Amino acid sequence: MIETPYLLFLGDAPDPLAAKVAQGIRDWRPDNAVGQFRMEGCKADMKLPDMTLAEAKAAGAKTLVIGVANRGGIISQAWKKVLIEALEEGFDLASGLHNLLRDEPDLKAVAEATGRTLHDVRVPSVKYPIANGEKRTGKRCLAIGTDCSVGKMYTALCMDREMKARGLKSSFRATGQTGILITGEGVPLDAVIADFMAGSIEWLTPDNDADHWDMIEGQGSLFHVSYSGVTLALVHGGQPDALVLCHEPTRPHMRGLPGYKLPSLEDVMEVGLRLAKVGNPDCVVVGVSVNTQHMGDEESLAYCAEVEKRMGLPCVDPYRHGAGKLVDALIAV
Repeated sequence: MIETPYLLFLGDAPDPLAAKVAQGIRDWRPDNAVGQFRMEGCKADMKLPDMTLAEAKAAGAKTLVIGVANRGGIISQAWKKVLIEALEEGFDLASGLHNLLRDEPDLKAVAEATGRTLHDVRVPSVKYPIANGEKRTGKRCLAIGTDCSVGKMYTALCMDREMKARGLKSSFRATGQTGILITGEGVPLDAVIADFMAGSIEWLTPDNDADHWDMIEGQGSLFHVSYSGVTLALVHGGQPDALVLCHEPTRPHMRGLPGYKLPSLEDVMEVGLRLAKVGNPDCVVVGVSVNTQHMGDEESLAYCAEVEKRMGLPCVDPYRHGAGKLVDALIAV
């Protein structure tokens, strides 16, 4: 178990989106976030107290969590000095990066010398099966997006929270490092061997009560040339009964791909539904979730209203406006 509370390490994150792991913990487990540690040049801010290692330790923090999700998941050499000092100060380290803490000889040596623990949450701990495509009892909802980091996890978490508030049966199913750090369990999908990715999602969403919904955290995008594989594994392994489309309308291009424009919501709906029906012919699209964090209040409401009228689907920012419309549509399936 990863000991809480956390000191969130933002490093030298070039923009707020690069610190989405920290942001997810800050928004969904605020009691676990004592403060933040930012290096010179950091462009992210969780609106938490900036703390030195000593100050965070005195405030009760037990684990330094790397809150940055950079392209390729690399532990920067610029971070090493801080991470080593954190171990010497008495912190455990937790990371969801592809570059594992345990594979860094200097970090491993210091951890062993100080008796501290290195937590790599992006390491599969289960021997997952190959997907068999057999229909499972219970119901499943999957968030799919026009791009990476558009709010798929937030959408699933918001819908799960709304379902539980109504006394309905629901489980949030984490498939990435942030979701796992928030909930304490899940499948680190992009670290699973390709042949077993869909099977890992079948394992994650097993047979359940007929009226129980699994809210599956989406990953990547079917239209993102770097990360489409994980999305397809979710679509086929999850065998969703319902899809929610997720979008961030202010981006000039796909995340990390300046030469690629975002697909339309209509394209995502068409392709996503066609692929989902391979595993579940009864799958339907129930709504649209828009990440409006870079819009004003009136602009966000107007945009959602326009999408709703254009597509004939309920459309909201579930984190900003609540997930009620999406859940209403879901339970009508």
